[in-house]
Amino acid sequence: MRDGEPGREAGIELSESQQAAISKLTKDEVVIKPPIWLAKEAVLPNDAVERLHAEMDPDGFWAHKASGIDWIEPFKEVFRFDPPRHEWFLSGKLNACFNCVDRHVYGDRRNKAALLWVGEDGEEHAYTYNRLYREVNRFANALKRLGVAKGDRVIIYMPLVPEGVITMLACARIGAIHSVVFAGMGTQALKSRIVDSRAKVIVCSDFTFRRGKKLPLKPTIDEAVRDLPFVEHVVVHRRGSRPGDAPFEFESEREHDFYDIQKARDIHCPPEPMDSEDPLFILYTSGTTGTPKGVVHATGGYMVGVNYLSRAFYQIGERDIYWSTSDIGWIVGHSFIVYGPLSVGATVFCREGVPDFPSPEVTWELCERFGVNLLFTAPTAVRMWMSHGASLPAKYDLSRLRLIACAGEPLNPEAHLWSQENLVGQSNGMVVDNFWQTEIAGPVLGTLPTFEARPGKVGKPLPGIIADVVDRQGNSLGEGEGGLLVLRKPVPYMLRTVWNDHSRYEKYWQQIPGCYAAGDIAVKDADGYFAVLGRADDVLNVAGHRIGTADVEGSLIRHPSVAESAVVGLPDPVKGEKIKAFVVLKAGVESGPGLIGSLKDHVRQDLGPIAQPSEIEIRTSLPKTRSGKIMRRYLKAVEMGEDPGDLSTMAD
Repeated sequence: MRDGEPGREAGIELSESQQAAISKLTKDEVVIKPPIWLAKEAVLPNDAVERLHAEMDPDGFWAHKASGIDWIEPFKEVFRFDPPRHEWFLSGKLNACFNCVDRHVYGDRRNKAALLWVGEDGEEHAYTYNRLYREVNRFANALKRLGVAKGDRVIIYMPLVPEGVITMLACARIGAIHSVVFAGMGTQALKSRIVDSRAKVIVCSDFTFRRGKKLPLKPTIDEAVRDLPFVEHVVVHRRGSRPGDAPFEFESEREHDFYDIQKARDIHCPPEPMDSEDPLFILYTSGTTGTPKGVVHATGGYMVGVNYLSRAFYQIGERDIYWSTSDIGWIVGHSFIVYGPLSVGATVFCREGVPDFPSPEVTWELCERFGVNLLFTAPTAVRMWMSHGASLPAKYDLSRLRLIACAGEPLNPEAHLWSQENLVGQSNGMVVDNFWQTEIAGPVLGTLPTFEARPGKVGKPLPGIIADVVDRQGNSLGEGEGGLLVLRKPVPYMLRTVWNDHSRYEKYWQQIPGCYAAGDIAVKDADGYFAVLGRADDVLNVAGHRIGTADVEGSLIRHPSVAESAVVGLPDPVKGEKIKAFVVLKAGVESGPGLIGSLKDHVRQDLGPIAQPSEIEIRTSLPKTRSGKIMRRYLKAVEMGEDPGDLSTMAD
């Protein structure tokens, strides 16, 4: 690294491409002004006042947000912090399910639609809050008859079906700790989570749909629990047989049918009073290799956070139809399919399946048919839609779609500008970016509809968030200096521990003394906007040069022929590592040697010769999780001739 470059004096080893990205952000900034009508209707019309409140009286600020949910017993103290331990709303008691269902049933929303569900095969169901109440209570009582009590763990291995949501809420109702495992992870990944949580009961579906294919889930469960005597019951949601299907048979006395164990008249189950710091759920992350990491979220702080952000950031209003394209197996599905939107009494639209099957226009057909107002999706999905051109969304009436929020990975400026023009252009709406993690269950950085969006930058710290960019000693860096993204103080909706491994939790606070280290490289500008440039350790070492994978991918996406890209590092006997890129072309673009050369030249000119990929492979699609994240580890494992293991079940 040359003297005078950002990060040198800070002791942060930025990749050369990350440095180039910082320079580009300062030179090529585009500004999108918020539509006046949208800013006027915003839940937080003056975010400056909200920030000042949080700064001057943080306890009062969060106490005010806590008034958005119902408490069985009021809390006596807002916040207590003994690093790294933090507690919120001490001595308060509440129930998450009550806040998502009961209080609406006993109010004006009793007959309002809570869930509108569409299956990939076209099956549809609608649940009013009254119906949801009855379904949740029936299954909660069934779990209690199986011996599930407060504090017991329940593994949920189900696709995005109403029964999955019902199971989550039923667990919350009786105080059981649920752990949803994405219905696509293989036997070993599933088993490791069952063993680590020591789950008493497993609830699963017999199969799921994926791009028109019927994928069995029950055999994975059978293999995972075969030699686990502490698993007392397996409850199977049977989705029905079709012509040609083999008849379904239970293989163990531990197995029960999801509906057969319920009683029709058993529609009332008292909600269990939960202490604010009692665990609500465990969600495992980064566990496809090694020991899975069970992130634990507490009931009170989590519910306060997702309730507040559903209104203040995602702008969910009383008459809105809200759609998140994620899955209940990920934190987005927990926070902003289930607990957040339902706690504010929203109508949640959800669909099993990917956003480009059976056609790349299915998302817009559904938005038109159901009148979707708010859409939460991944940047990868936006780039996929972009690759098929503007003519597809233009065929449909999207005049009600006023806000699209993107999260999961950086939203590149090209995709941001394209979606602003072609996806919310009919409504004169807005596309906003936001940043958070499984460990932080809601946005901490983002763009509100009351201030301008700056493509390439995620936005500002939200009210109540003290974020910073620092060196390895925790010293704040100046404008345009890349460093480590940290939170200087906890927020209510952060993890409390890692299940069975508190020392792993403590490491979040030990990397930078006194701060929570998110593990990402970021930079901020003079106006307080942050750009997140990728993981601090997500770099390649090419001939001694540190190259950020995200930046090479971003450079390729800026080429006019490219819709999506993924980059991995492969061993090289001379350079140490070489760069291989996988590229999906835009519709109508033909591949060939000339195009490959053009792509390499583009990266060379954009980031320098050291960042030029040694090899570029043109593909029709990239392997992704259901939430839309590109599975680079899968690509690398295949290239290395290794068994991708559980990752293969999650790839397209």
